[in-house]
Amino acid sequence: MATEHVDVLVVGAGLSGIGAACHLELERPGTSYLLLESRAALGGTWDLFRYPGIRSDSDMFTLGYSFRPWDEATSIADGPSIRRYIEDTAREYGVTGKIRYHHRVLSAEWSTADGRWTVTAERTDTGETVQLTCSWLSVCSGYYRYDEGFRPSFAGEERFGGQLVHPQHWPEDLDVTGKRVVVIGSGATAVTLVPNLAEQAEHVTMLQRTPSYVMSLPSRDPLAQWLRTRLPARIAYPVVRWKNVLTATALYQLSRRRPATVRKMIRRLTEKQLPGFDVDTHFNPPYDPWDQRLCLVPDGDLFRALRRGKASIVTDRIAGFTEDGIELASGEHLPADVVVTATGLNLLPAGGMTIAVDGEQVELADTVSYKGMMLSGVPNFAMVIGYTNASWTLKADLVNGYVCRLLDHMDAHGYVSATPLAPPEGADAPFLDLAAGYVQRSLAGLPKQGGRAPWRLHQNYLRDVAVMRRGPLEDEGMTFQPRVPAGARTVATAGRTGA
Repeated sequence: MATEHVDVLVVGAGLSGIGAACHLELERPGTSYLLLESRAALGGTWDLFRYPGIRSDSDMFTLGYSFRPWDEATSIADGPSIRRYIEDTAREYGVTGKIRYHHRVLSAEWSTADGRWTVTAERTDTGETVQLTCSWLSVCSGYYRYDEGFRPSFAGEERFGGQLVHPQHWPEDLDVTGKRVVVIGSGATAVTLVPNLAEQAEHVTMLQRTPSYVMSLPSRDPLAQWLRTRLPARIAYPVVRWKNVLTATALYQLSRRRPATVRKMIRRLTEKQLPGFDVDTHFNPPYDPWDQRLCLVPDGDLFRALRRGKASIVTDRIAGFTEDGIELASGEHLPADVVVTATGLNLLPAGGMTIAVDGEQVELADTVSYKGMMLSGVPNFAMVIGYTNASWTLKADLVNGYVCRLLDHMDAHGYVSATPLAPPEGADAPFLDLAAGYVQRSLAGLPKQGGRAPWRLHQNYLRDVAVMRRGPLEDEGMTFQPRVPAGARTVATAGRTGA
């Protein structure tokens, strides 16, 4: 039986993958494509995570797609609302029928002779192995492991008589009513869980080793609400979107250039939310703003839980678990019935699939990123990695639109493939410039970036808009290979085989 072939194969049916398919529908009608999704449903992150209060820490006017306005009242949306938005988008743009569920991609092998990828996937429902071929491969599987979060082991945890839970695998039947809960961690997941668990629990303690910067953000955007009563959504949406992009960019740039100023500003805001609280101990990180991602809390819900006494923060190190709680390095004991280990993620670039070009295995760490989306020496391949300092979808939209531009350019000039080159001077800068633990633990397995365009990853939407939407497709970092006539390809292949 002939192997099924499509023009474009998209790996992943989450926010990025559905966006990639919609861009193809909008900008390259007639292009054949499929999406391979390892899980049983679309939505990616927003279908996987089901812990209480799961929400975005980015506003939906920038986390939403550029081509489909977010029309709900809330700007900071919960997980189910985001999942519905993705589902509705897939249905509206005719993408739903192109998704193959239960297909976990194991490997992709490029053949220069054939000008195509052979992709091998495992059916997670039947165990069957299937193969497809494609001319272009877009990996939109995010960059962390879906089956396993980061979970350090703690001394004596086997003695703990309560329940240990990781947010990535939240039990549907977990009831914390009247219980003492300790949430280990200080990142986005922890600051989301604490106020939500505090609504039912007897008390919730956020146990952190290192504080984070936490800022309150209105759950509803005042400008969006005002514009919606006066303008059509297609006009109001981009106005609010750009307002939020510019505001976030300005804060990030100020953080990098004048970190002391931003630190003081965040401290003043925190003191206003928590008068009389020990801010020096619990909200005073030893690093500068945006060395790690800022934690945003809608309408100050974390601060409100702390003010009401329903939650508290302890900044200390864990000495070990006891039968009924956690022993701290200071000697203090935290009683607990439930301990939630909001200790982070494990990265898994390219969904863990292996990549080969003409029989040679590609090690991601040996490649150089081109425009933050392609890899040196790997033809007809894009990998969507969103921003670390802004909404993921801003970058995903740019990458998916750029792929369409590149495919149009290749068709117009008769090219069969586009292959990035590494910079002649070499490259050794880390792919992601973020001090977060989940990034630092995984840098050795990620591509490198160069010191200049087009190999530099700017983490700057304004600069990327100019490059990705309007910049040249032919530059010193890209090579194009012409389409070889069928007869010439047969002769060339036979010659190599006989060698």
